[in-house]
Amino acid sequence: MPDPEEPRPYRAGFACFVGRPNAGKSTLTNAIVGTKIAITSNKPQTTRHVIRAVLHRPESQLVLVDTPGLHRPRTLLGERLNDLVRETWSEVDVIGLCIPANEPIGRGDRFITGELASLKATVLAVVTKTDLVDRKRLAEQLVAVSELADFADVVPVSAVSGHQVDTLVDVMTGYLPESPQLYPDDMLTDDPEQVLVAELIREAALEGVRDELPHSIAVVVEEMIPEGGNLTKIYADVYVERPSQKAIVIGHRGSRLKAVGTTARRQIEELLGTRIYLDLHVRVAKDWQRDPKQLRKLGF
Repeated sequence: MPDPEEPRPYRAGFACFVGRPNAGKSTLTNAIVGTKIAITSNKPQTTRHVIRAVLHRPESQLVLVDTPGLHRPRTLLGERLNDLVRETWSEVDVIGLCIPANEPIGRGDRFITGELASLKATVLAVVTKTDLVDRKRLAEQLVAVSELADFADVVPVSAVSGHQVDTLVDVMTGYLPESPQLYPDDMLTDDPEQVLVAELIREAALEGVRDELPHSIAVVVEEMIPEGGNLTKIYADVYVERPSQKAIVIGHRGSRLKAVGTTARRQIEELLGTRIYLDLHVRVAKDWQRDPKQLRKLGF
């Protein structure tokens, strides 16, 4: 039996949540870290950049890697996103496969489970959105998920209510390798601020637009200039693929773009802890999702 007096070994490593789009991966990442790092949206396919969030505990450090949802690609962007996902999976220690409690297990879940089978990482099943079902339905889903594959663990959680979020972190941390600390104590994410700011602007731009737009919006932060007296000036371009989309994003007499700016500015001020002057322009980059040169320019 281990000696209770003996200090437990320090563990540190990388983990990620995977699952079909909208399985609750980014919301769960945010709930675990307690701050808004991955963007969340009710539109599938909103996460495009691999954003790492670092969770510090006295005996461990869990580095969460946020990946786009794996999907059947229809464009060059889609193919690149899938390559990014697989590359990330091959480099982490623990993978949490997210399956919503309120939806039957589908082809997408089986497809991803099959893709995970050959990896060296420890794979857990995370049954998300438990706040949306009753106990009977949850019990049925837990059984169905257990039968899907031989998971190291099956953990039900609700990112919205916080139920079992700490338990999930305990379980994931337990599978990390013994290792010295990987990041300094004060670090929450290793992504440059510009990427986070661009993601917050893109999230605000996605809110309330018609369904044909989620993939068509990209944001590039051109400049971030700290001014004296607790103010940062941010100049950013919102890219769409067609003039008709530009009109939708700008809205009647600029009303939508103004709302986007207000929402994004509030979120960015929270992130950076300073007042923000935000200058947004909407530009058309024709069919950028299919054009390798434009994809590079937009950071993909």
